[in-house]
Amino acid sequence: MEKRVIGLGGVFFKAKDPETLRAWYSRHLGIHSEEWGAVFRFTEEEARGRLGYNVWSPFKENTTYFAPSEKDFMINYRVADLRTLMEILRTEGIEGVGEIDESDFGKFAWIVDPEGNKIELWEPPAEG
Repeated sequence: MEKRVIGLGGVFFKAKDPETLRAWYSRHLGIHSEEWGAVFRFTEEEARGRLGYNVWSPFKENTTYFAPSEKDFMINYRVADLRTLMEILRTEGIEGVGEIDESDFGKFAWIVDPEGNKIELWEPPAEG
């Protein structure tokens, strides 16, 4: 079987007061974050020591970024080859939400699981 998900990219969740929550996590758990969240860095063994990271990010309670899901969280998964995976998923009857987005941060696509959870698929940029 070809590689699909290769790791956890991050966890995104809604919060009534993201600023206060970030401050609480910083004070009590040592997760120091900026407005968009925090990163946990690691080295990817399969990518010959390339730097990788996981994102932790509280969003405003009224964010529409998780739509069409009505859940209070969204998980981001790192994938090996986003375009190929999206083609495979289409053949398996799973449609994407919106278009693939490419930026300096990598390639992103979204799907929804059978329970209505929006999932973000992320292919990190080649340079980590």
